[in-house]
Amino acid sequence: MDFKDYYKILGVEPTADEKTIKTAYRKLARKYHPDVSKEPGAEDKFKEASEAYEALSDPEKRAEYDDIRKYGQQGRFQPPPGWQGRGGAGAGQGFGGGGFEGGDFSDFFSSIFGNRGGQQGGRAYSAGRRGQDVEMELAIFLEETLSTESKKISFKVPQHSANGQRTADVTKTLNVKIPAGVADGERIRLKGQGAPGIGGAENGDLFLTIRLAPHPRFDVEGHDLIITVPLAPWEAALGAKVAVPTLTGKINLTIRPDSQSGQRLRVKGNGLLNKQGQRGDLFAQLKIVMPKSTDDATKALWEKLAEKAAFDPRAQWSN
Repeated sequence: MDFKDYYKILGVEPTADEKTIKTAYRKLARKYHPDVSKEPGAEDKFKEASEAYEALSDPEKRAEYDDIRKYGQQGRFQPPPGWQGRGGAGAGQGFGGGGFEGGDFSDFFSSIFGNRGGQQGGRAYSAGRRGQDVEMELAIFLEETLSTESKKISFKVPQHSANGQRTADVTKTLNVKIPAGVADGERIRLKGQGAPGIGGAENGDLFLTIRLAPHPRFDVEGHDLIITVPLAPWEAALGAKVAVPTLTGKINLTIRPDSQSGQRLRVKGNGLLNKQGQRGDLFAQLKIVMPKSTDDATKALWEKLAEKAAFDPRAQWSN
């Protein structure tokens, strides 16, 4: 059976006090926890550190371990004949068990402490541990940012058994109210909606990263919306009433005579909500669009208009 030097595993001296042992364990647990560590063999190292802490954090177990540590051989261990230990665990008790209720401990640990390994709360895995946080991206339509109705979402939640072993994920469904003024990339925390805690510890949280879905008509600038309004040349020249879509319906927009392509018209209060519950503005950007084709009669009219207007749109280039 392999001998385990628990002091060496935690990186502390045999004279280390309880606080030093606890600090060393926490440092290793953060480094090698299988939920977060990407290092090779992290889970085995985490179990080994947890086992060492289980033995050394309890004064009775530590004294028992120290009593037999002198029998440790380089790489091998055999309890001395007639070993009963301070707690009466026989040398053969737990041999070859490879673990027991309350923790996934080694044969070496079992040979010393028998089935008493879990009395300190099963620190190897079953100690109280906060549940894992869950991250997900949530795509929402611009129209949904104005809605007062909740949005139904589903997501995977990691699960662990009572002794901390990872089990199959479960799908969780929630109805989420989209906060007013939410912006693209904003992160929203839903407390306690992540993975369940272990050993009575609190649940993790759910973090939603908001992604505003691209809209076929509107561009977003802060809490304002931009919509391109195509105009026929004569509408720009003579003026017109144009039905323009918004997120909540259509409005009639007045186009004044002699309007220019690229000109922006402001429609107040038809944008997105801000944090105070007020809406930004909608900007209608005018774009003059020519017909795709013209017949001879129409072409003649354009020629007559060009002659009559005598307009040079590039006159400033000659200055």
